[in-house]
Amino acid sequence: MRLMKNLAYAALGAALVFSLPARAQEDEEEYKPEIPDVSIYKAMLDANKPTGWIQFRNYDDRQLVYFTALQTMHCRLSAIRYSINDDSLDRSLPLAKCDPQLPFNLPSDDTADYIYISLKKNEAETIAVQAVWDDGSGSEIVIYKPCENVGEATCAAIKTIKKSKKRVDEPSPSSAVR
Repeated sequence: MRLMKNLAYAALGAALVFSLPARAQEDEEEYKPEIPDVSIYKAMLDANKPTGWIQFRNYDDRQLVYFTALQTMHCRLSAIRYSINDDSLDRSLPLAKCDPQLPFNLPSDDTADYIYISLKKNEAETIAVQAVWDDGSGSEIVIYKPCENVGEATCAAIKTIKKSKKRVDEPSPSSAVR
């Protein structure tokens, strides 16, 4: 009799153990990737400012200007505005398509259209750059110049920093709710 009871308890215990994963699965929710908060991207942009949001490189009798650091933030950007040898910001670089599962990775780009621009040798004395966030607000405008005697290495040095002018279509902060 005692043996039968012990077997019954063992069977009941095994049934409970084997039913636990099914119960745990009922409480699980499928993970949906989300793009990190814009504050993370803004901190990354600020941290990368001294070493360059862009990089200059002399290569194969051309001047290449890399936008890779900015493109890693493409999931929270609406535009990368830039200009060559002035601060008009009259050009925009195409943005990579955002993959929320890999928000900081760049997909392959055989054309390199959003990784770099190719200019004549020594064409750009300066590049002015502004990141425009997905809420329409813009970063400060940083004007970079090529590092001296850099050769084929990539490098950029800050020439000047200008505060962003408020854009007409830029949203204004909402008032606090009390």
